[in-house]
Amino acid sequence: MRLKPQKLKTQSKERLDVLISDRGLTESREKARRLILAGEVSIGGNTDLKPGQLFPLHTEIDIRETPKYVGRGGIKLEKAIRDFELLVDGMVAIDVGASTGGFTDCLLQNGAKFVYAIDVGYGQLAWKLRQDSRVDVIERTNIRRVSFAQFSLPIDIAVIDVSFISLKKVIPTIIGLIKPTGDILALVKPQFEVGRGLVEKGGVIRDPQVHTDVLHGLIEFIMELNLFVMAISFSPIRGAAGNIEFFIWMKYDNTNQRNWSDRVKHVVQNAHLTLS
Repeated sequence: MRLKPQKLKTQSKERLDVLISDRGLTESREKARRLILAGEVSIGGNTDLKPGQLFPLHTEIDIRETPKYVGRGGIKLEKAIRDFELLVDGMVAIDVGASTGGFTDCLLQNGAKFVYAIDVGYGQLAWKLRQDSRVDVIERTNIRRVSFAQFSLPIDIAVIDVSFISLKKVIPTIIGLIKPTGDILALVKPQFEVGRGLVEKGGVIRDPQVHTDVLHGLIEFIMELNLFVMAISFSPIRGAAGNIEFFIWMKYDNTNQRNWSDRVKHVVQNAHLTLS
């Protein structure tokens, strides 16, 4: 959908989310922000945009008619579910770091029966998910302070998308929340798994060796918890700052013991080739 620009402001440039909402392309600036972060807005074919980016008032803006998910996370999780051939139909899930609800939306669209959407923030989850009877919204909640007794339904699968904290601080808690036969699917954000010295300007890690080291470190940590890594993959889109991200699927299943060295190398190489 391409709409002709309108001269609504006197200044030469404006924030992208403001441009979109002022032109009436969305019902609110927050909806515009979500569409931008979900990669549903493009300018000159470029979808790697930020809500606060400044553009001339005459800029032509393209918006997809109907985003598949409420957030970019849904696109990421969809690929992981497909890559790992995971069946979430009929499952009860916990979405740790739910944010706008991309993961939650993806789970529901893939047949999940119920989702506990947990986040330390407040007011971020998309309205359509807040109104969904299959979603229990748990906000202002640190996952490390959550206990098994807080959930009325046994949890089959946990999906994790957290920022500014290492997965090593989160996974041990998750183990105690899910069924012994449950699955854990974690989005790996390398910039939060290493020391500051390895993070380049803008908070981005570009070195494939650092990505490799991060995955090996997490796999070793997971195995020390007596969990087993079932599969690894990479996200089809970069994170908001431009970081390449990965997925690790783990559970209590000792039938999948293997040497991950070659697989990690292959996944990292493929991620850089695909997303470069």
